[in-house]
Amino acid sequence: MPRRPTPSSTGTTAPRNRTPQPVTIRRRSFGDFVKAFLAFVALAVLLVGVPLALATQIGWPLPDGVPSLDWLQQEITVHTFLNILTVVVWLAWAQFTACVLIEMKAALSGVGVPGRVPGAGPSQLLARQLVAALLLVGATAASFTPGLSQLGQSYDGNQKPTVAAAQATPGLFTQQQERAAGAAAALAEQASQVAAHADAGGSTARQGDTKYYRIQPPEGRHHDSLWEIAQRHLGDGRRYKEIFELNKDRAQPDGSRLSEASLIRPGWIMEMPGDARGGELVEMPAPEVSPDVQQQIADYAQTGDHAQGGGGAGAQGGGAAGGHEQAGGGATQVSVPEQRPAHGSGDRQVATGAESDSAFGLPEALLAAPLLAAPLLAAGLLGALGRRRRQALWQSAFGAVGGRRGMEPPTPSGDAQDVQDALLVGADPEGVRLLDRSLRGLAASLAEESRALPVVYAAWLSNGDLHLQLAQPAGKPPAPWQQGQDQTFWMLARSDGERYEDVDTAAPYPGLVSLGTMDDSRLLLNLEAVPGIVSLSGREADRAAVFASVAAELATNGWSDRMTITLVGFGEDLTPLAPNRIRHLEDVEALVETMEAETRQRRGALGAAGHDSVLTGRTGPAQHTRWAPHLVLLAAQPSAEDAVKLAELAADASRLGIGYLVGTETGDLPGAAWEMEITDRGKLLAPLLGLELDAQVLPAAQQRAVVELFVEADPERESGRPATTPPFLVDISEQGRPAVYARLVGPYEIIGLDTPDGDRSALLHEALALLLLHREGVHPRVLSSALWPRGVTDDVRSALLDRLRDWLGTDPDGTPRLGTDGSGRLTLAQSVVSDLDVLRSLYHEATQGKGVDSRAVRGRLLTDALVLVRGPLLADRPEGRYRWLTHEIVDAQLPLLVADTGLALCAFHMERNRAEKAIEALDAALRTAPADERLWHELLRATHATGDTDRLTARAAGLIARSGARGLPPRTEALLDELLPTWRDAIAAAG
Repeated sequence: MPRRPTPSSTGTTAPRNRTPQPVTIRRRSFGDFVKAFLAFVALAVLLVGVPLALATQIGWPLPDGVPSLDWLQQEITVHTFLNILTVVVWLAWAQFTACVLIEMKAALSGVGVPGRVPGAGPSQLLARQLVAALLLVGATAASFTPGLSQLGQSYDGNQKPTVAAAQATPGLFTQQQERAAGAAAALAEQASQVAAHADAGGSTARQGDTKYYRIQPPEGRHHDSLWEIAQRHLGDGRRYKEIFELNKDRAQPDGSRLSEASLIRPGWIMEMPGDARGGELVEMPAPEVSPDVQQQIADYAQTGDHAQGGGGAGAQGGGAAGGHEQAGGGATQVSVPEQRPAHGSGDRQVATGAESDSAFGLPEALLAAPLLAAPLLAAGLLGALGRRRRQALWQSAFGAVGGRRGMEPPTPSGDAQDVQDALLVGADPEGVRLLDRSLRGLAASLAEESRALPVVYAAWLSNGDLHLQLAQPAGKPPAPWQQGQDQTFWMLARSDGERYEDVDTAAPYPGLVSLGTMDDSRLLLNLEAVPGIVSLSGREADRAAVFASVAAELATNGWSDRMTITLVGFGEDLTPLAPNRIRHLEDVEALVETMEAETRQRRGALGAAGHDSVLTGRTGPAQHTRWAPHLVLLAAQPSAEDAVKLAELAADASRLGIGYLVGTETGDLPGAAWEMEITDRGKLLAPLLGLELDAQVLPAAQQRAVVELFVEADPERESGRPATTPPFLVDISEQGRPAVYARLVGPYEIIGLDTPDGDRSALLHEALALLLLHREGVHPRVLSSALWPRGVTDDVRSALLDRLRDWLGTDPDGTPRLGTDGSGRLTLAQSVVSDLDVLRSLYHEATQGKGVDSRAVRGRLLTDALVLVRGPLLADRPEGRYRWLTHEIVDAQLPLLVADTGLALCAFHMERNRAEKAIEALDAALRTAPADERLWHELLRATHATGDTDRLTARAAGLIARSGARGLPPRTEALLDELLPTWRDAIAAAG
């Protein structure tokens, strides 16, 4: 069982604190020189002496020419044996030499963990010890201890100074940039003055408020990292950047400096943010700390920015505040919202920045990178795909005749599998949920105040906060929303948005769609609110990628209720994503005819309802039945005549809830309110709006792979297939006893492994559960995305995998129980088994294996299967963990599998008129699948077979109570009429 976590003072799970130990700077002794000399001699003998001896004493061991068949048939002489032995020694020497080179490089550079030479465990250990002894005369042990944390290896190095970034922030006009630059400079100067004042007069207070952390020595394979320090003491590992910025380029006790977030060494002292908590932190002065440690910390504090009057943090804050000031302008401008430090609550795209520059890991999946940078699109596609697969399962279960069909969904392969991995890694369902709840909560609050919804042109997701850019000022926003940088911005902090609950309100802005990112902000344009046509120019392939992304997100997003998406000139194959939303028209002529009719209809409906726009209709009594948006995506270049007609239609479109996105080759389109261009480098430009975005795209290859996933999950396609075999079958004989057995159906338990110590136990248990539910393999990036939904660095993921391998151990033949297949995916050995694997195998064997020909075997197997069912999947999982289960369909598979098992065992008993045994089996199945109508029907039939009318009446009454206001399903009523015609009168009389 997972070990109970220990709450820290911040409310987060943290390991037991260790008492800080002073790190003594070790001076070199005579013994160190002796060890170094002996290590040098040993390395010289092994690296130089061995090959010289082999070359001079034995010579070249291999034959001079190509061996013939006669040579292979000759006797093995002593000379032949010595040659073979010489070849083995040469290979061993080459392996050891490689180990020495790798260890020497890692020790001298101090970057990362030394690479592993295949099959060179003892050799590499010997090389490491000899290299360490040799270098001991030139450095302390701490100075060449490699760090595991590759935190921010690409992120921090790519950050531009905040003030400079503020000066370059695009605005609507040139004077906007000048004003932003001036404001940034003024605020930076003000921040410097404040910092200087604090340095002059507040040193005593500063010492009392400042906390320090000493990097701990490694424990086994676990090395301290900035990510884990931030997780323990700041409540969020992503705040490691704050620790890095506080300590960058400052002298450490061993004389070295912190230059990269990944390179930290035992004994270093890290200044911590003021809100850090935990027992490992040290404050100055502190009487319990040794004088040596106090002196080290005091010396370190003198090298900080606050001691130099730099005010670095203040300057940054000033730059950010001033850099996004907006100038006044026309009614259709889009500006970048004011950004605030996230303090660990940034959106997913920012959170994964430390690994965004690294390759996805699979050669085929490199093309899927656009989906990794589109968290909202990926979440929508993943959610829609899950719903499609569940629908296929239910349709297969309730429509099958003579047995279950389609027990397991088809496993994707090739590009489809890579794209599915990209969706799992890139998706941010929490961000979609937050956006949806925040917008609906805003609509509900305005309705309570009898206020109309304001017209929103765009939404920005910036550092986890949501900014709405209004078409015009709309007064004070309802709490907890706040006024933004001016009256046309409403802002909701992420911490406030997370407190919103689900409300029964229509989606207020279903036309929002992601276009791309700028710096740390993601832009969503409200297509239905733009006063006219939005044009998109650029190369045809680039335009098509943008159109496909927009269409896919509109079809699957989670912040819309209903909408119609009309595609013209592209996207015929996108229909499977959402057949109820997407429709395709052949040409522009058909589009004009259709939209003229709909425009007239909507104008008339608005007039009859007394609304001036669809926004007022969405907050009225008919909010759930009317005013769904109609978004037109026209990829083909319209003719001049058709362009004029579209411009006339779009003139009043925003009031009617109709939006137009039209592609053009020339960039000149009549009636275009906003003009955008997609470049061949993936930039989305809107010069008049001051926007330069990294465009969100869905290229043709990924589009085809995404559609393939949806087509394979089509319920109609699935229903005609034969029964499928589970992906992993267990040897259910006595000889097939597994080495590790996990119980997932019910409370989570593991048999055969010791419980890991510390707060990593929960992570290891969760990782093992994910691997057990995916016997086909899980990519490491998918695993880390599931465990850390807001992102994690590569070294933290690698450290977890090392611990997981150590925990699972090896089989008796030495094979690791956690392996890697040819595609780089993590797989479990067959000796690691779950009760779900056994349950599937027992049912499969009973219905498609030995149980088909033997009634006795079938009954025994089905009975054994039902005994395994102890409740729902992972019944005791902790709050906030295992959120990846929302992407899975196992929560639908398990109840159906249990119901099928109960139905099969019921039929087995009813063949011999054992009604009580059948009822017992059905009751056991209903504990896990209480909503399965098939189980209730068979339970009524089995109860009727007992001849006990009162018992059957009680069952009917229980069903009515469960159904509530909805009443019994028609098929259930018909069955009761057949089995107990007087059931209505009997239940009325009883209650």
